[in-house]
Amino acid sequence: MGKKKKEASSSEPYGEPAKYDPTFNGPIKNRSCTDIICCALFMLFIVGYMIVGILAWLYGDPREVIYPRNSTGMYCGIEGNEGKAYVFYLDIVKCATPTGILTSVLNGLQCPTTQICVSKCPEGFWLAMESLVPGITPSTVFQQEYCNPSLDLKTTTLKPNEILAKELCPAYTIPSTPFLGRCVPKLNGVIYPANFSIDGATTGNATAEKVKDATGDLLKSFNVKEVGMRIFEDFTKSWYWILIGLVIAMIVSLLFLLLLRFLAGILVWFLIIALITVIAYGIWHCYWEYDELNKNGSTISTVGFTTDVTVYRQVKETWLAVLIILAVLEAIILLLLIFLRKRILIAIALIKEASKAIGHIMSSLVYPLFTFLLLVICVAYWGMTALYLATSGEPLYRVVNFGPASSSCDAILGNETCNPMAFNASKYNCEEAKCVFYKYNDEGLLQQNLFNLQIYNIIGFLWCINFVIALGQCTLAGAFASYYWAFKKPADIPRFPVSSALIRSLRYHTGSLAFGALILTIIQFIRIILEYLDNKLKNYHNPCTKFLMCCLKCCFWCLEKFIKFLNRNAYIMIAIYGKNFCTSAKNAFMLLMRNVVRVVVLDKVTDLLLFFGKLLVVGGVGVLAFFFFTGRIKIPDPTFQGPVLNYYWLPILTLVVGSYMIAHGFFSVYNMCVDTLFLCFLEDLERNDGSQQKPYYMPVSLMKILNKKNKPDKSKEKK
Repeated sequence: MGKKKKEASSSEPYGEPAKYDPTFNGPIKNRSCTDIICCALFMLFIVGYMIVGILAWLYGDPREVIYPRNSTGMYCGIEGNEGKAYVFYLDIVKCATPTGILTSVLNGLQCPTTQICVSKCPEGFWLAMESLVPGITPSTVFQQEYCNPSLDLKTTTLKPNEILAKELCPAYTIPSTPFLGRCVPKLNGVIYPANFSIDGATTGNATAEKVKDATGDLLKSFNVKEVGMRIFEDFTKSWYWILIGLVIAMIVSLLFLLLLRFLAGILVWFLIIALITVIAYGIWHCYWEYDELNKNGSTISTVGFTTDVTVYRQVKETWLAVLIILAVLEAIILLLLIFLRKRILIAIALIKEASKAIGHIMSSLVYPLFTFLLLVICVAYWGMTALYLATSGEPLYRVVNFGPASSSCDAILGNETCNPMAFNASKYNCEEAKCVFYKYNDEGLLQQNLFNLQIYNIIGFLWCINFVIALGQCTLAGAFASYYWAFKKPADIPRFPVSSALIRSLRYHTGSLAFGALILTIIQFIRIILEYLDNKLKNYHNPCTKFLMCCLKCCFWCLEKFIKFLNRNAYIMIAIYGKNFCTSAKNAFMLLMRNVVRVVVLDKVTDLLLFFGKLLVVGGVGVLAFFFFTGRIKIPDPTFQGPVLNYYWLPILTLVVGSYMIAHGFFSVYNMCVDTLFLCFLEDLERNDGSQQKPYYMPVSLMKILNKKNKPDKSKEKK
């Protein structure tokens, strides 16, 4: 009696074990809606998110990002400028800023020079001054394509000097390359003529420096169009081989999961023995190095403190310290294996059972595609909303004096706005006056709240992403729980377990899933704020604030990991019992803490196996792709020729990333299956005792490890 009281009191901190319920035989069918308030809040938030998207779509214009504008505010490449996709700066030197053209591109700022739309960028050096002789016609000096469209070189009465003074045509051209729709001077491999002098520069080298200051190092050694065309060409040549590689990755991932049913024990013990062997070799090697250096090597007292780490390799104490560390680690692993061998066997049995469950519920392997589709929709909606919000607001134009400073002109012009389509310079009595783009309107109600709307967009993105992941976890948990609690497998498994679990999750537990997703969203948003502050204040940090910021970032990273772990197990309990989020999270946490050693062992064994599986899939496909695309795999057919590529690493990298995503998708299902079966197994141990009234639902393999069995029906034995 005293022993029972002692056991009961020891379990009190983590709650009492689950009691037997004769009506329970799997995921509850008769359940009610949970966390209704959070469900309503989530629905209202989604409606607000849709309104934000509609407002962004109504007032935003992504053409601001896709297409560049000329000085009059018209888009290049569309709306009357078809075939003229690039902006050409008549005097690029005037764009000289610390960030050059990039500032103009990203912030919508205008260089103080005329900008026109052209079909192609200049390809050679040219100076107007070299052609200016008395009596020469403008059409002989200039090219119509690089002059203001309002000027007709054949019919104009202006002289070349007057055209240059009004900046209607360029005074020079430099070999340029398109970048983000702008003609930017080439900086790599271009030699300026010795007599090519502009804007006060006396030599070609001085001119080159001025141009470099204006454009920055943006395109140094980099030709965007050329590289882009080569990458596109490589994809067109290798896309079907990439597809074959991804199919191979999918087949290998599926086979690995199914083979775990038979090879899980062998793989686990092989990996454990391999780890012990590697550490043992490390101990031997450290002893050998220590023994060699003990004869004629240096000591720590002779070397002292140095920043050259390689020096310590010649110090015998270094190898002695590493030897001691490895020996202690080896001893700990061996002791853990001795004392935790039964729990390792339980973990192996659960992993094998997970393979059986997936084999009976093959539709669970397709569900990640549905989750991936929802995630793509969330990412696309967030990206488009952010883009439309960033480009909302009508463009504003201002009258600017492009000529020499004049008190009369400047007094007249001031900050007066204008319409580029109906602008008339003669109205201002200033021949050099022009109507140029100034900025986007930021005085409207929508524009004044753009920052708040972008914050709303980010929170909506995080909440939706976390909700989709939570829905997937709850759905798979419901499907695999129905497998475990089927007394006769597979006969008692309900039909369409995945779709039934999905419908239950959406119908009854949208609020609970949204609640868990909201908690995680708040933590992730705080982490984003910390990263933003750290980036903004990195130049003002002192050691104390750096330490504080690192501590905060580390604490919230750990908190996010813990909440993800807690949410995952809470969703499993929601899928089984249909209770609200807080109750499910509490019950899951208490159940796990009552079996904390089993939790740690199962988690680490599963992580080890899945890491090996991902390494096998990604590494195998990557190595195969490397040997194939580099021509090292010889095909017996002499008529076969592999793809000749500009960048052979491109399809290899694509295959590695794609294989990892495929393997992660398959193994996430497997991981969820193991976690669900494990919680069900713990509940089974607490609820049942193997009697006729309370039989175990666990597989026979687990009963053998635990020396348990279901007692036969005595009434049938008597008959």
